[in-house]
Amino acid sequence: MKFPLLARIVVAIILGVALAGFMPLEGVRLFVTFNGVFGQFLQFLIPLIIVGLITPAIADIGQGVGKLLLLTTLIAYVDTVCAGMLSYGVGTLLFPKFISPASGMTTLPQGISLEPFFKINIPPIMDVMSALVLAFIMGMGIAYLQKHTLKNVAEEFKDVVVATIKKVMIPLLPLYIFGLFLSMAYTGQAWHLISVFIAIIGIIFVLHILLLVAQYSVAGLIVRRNPFRLLWNMMPAYFTALGTSSSAATIPVTLQQTEKNSVDPAIAGFTIPLCATIHMSGSAMKITACALALMIMQGYAFSGGLFLGFVMMLGVIMIAAPGVPGGSIMATLGILASMLGFNENDCALMIALYIAMDSFGTACNVTGDGAIALVIDTISKRKR
Repeated sequence: MKFPLLARIVVAIILGVALAGFMPLEGVRLFVTFNGVFGQFLQFLIPLIIVGLITPAIADIGQGVGKLLLLTTLIAYVDTVCAGMLSYGVGTLLFPKFISPASGMTTLPQGISLEPFFKINIPPIMDVMSALVLAFIMGMGIAYLQKHTLKNVAEEFKDVVVATIKKVMIPLLPLYIFGLFLSMAYTGQAWHLISVFIAIIGIIFVLHILLLVAQYSVAGLIVRRNPFRLLWNMMPAYFTALGTSSSAATIPVTLQQTEKNSVDPAIAGFTIPLCATIHMSGSAMKITACALALMIMQGYAFSGGLFLGFVMMLGVIMIAAPGVPGGSIMATLGILASMLGFNENDCALMIALYIAMDSFGTACNVTGDGAIALVIDTISKRKR
């Protein structure tokens, strides 16, 4: 039987917490050793993921010309950044009420030391910022110069990276999460973390609903129609995305429902597929909230300026998210480490939190695509 990734991670968390009271110290150290090796492998892959995914994504978007395409991209980007900062603002108000720095996971109580049996260092071939700059230069260069050979190389390298994520990282991820929660439960830290997870998930779900209402209120004001009726028409796309956790797989339904909102088929035909790649407001909201919660929990320093820069970079990075579960969080691991100072355990917890809400974020993304299509359609008609 094939279980969804979310189900595997939930089972891994439950088993990790349940077995901590029975497993001897040597067994826990065995999984700590695996986590150390896997974490090094993950750090090695991050620059490759950035170059492999962002380069062809920028090359594809850069090939498009036309004011409507540029306007669609700008609206999607601004909406994504605004969603992330909304999440930050709400998080700074609510999260400190039930999260304290004393609940951080970095200090092991009772003098317990869970050292791995051995360590393997796998240094990355370049740092994150070098990978980002290289990806932007290559992507823009390929798009501007129309270098088809380089484009094919970039696409094939992307296939290698996506295959590595699908065949290596995703299958081993539940074991990595199991080892992480096993070690935390062994030192008495897991239960508080799980309660925090549940609270964060509830807050983000409410934020997603409010975001969709806001998006369609703006769109309804522009097109002069009832925003709630427009949003209701998009519900089939919302629930399809809940089941598939994939923006790409939901495109046919999103297109159909967008056209039911009286959007010109030609406008919907280029807006919806484009936004499925570049409009990630729901995902940005999730990642920002999860990152903020972990920073409060760990006692890390943060500020509005830091998160504004992070969210602005996040809006660019997530255009490269591959069509696999958790693709957005995989693509953003680099800036979580370089801009927010996350370590391997922090990144693992981010992955677990993100995937727990993956389908809700995807549903928010694709439903919001319909609002952007309404705006672009109205602007297009006014220019005729």
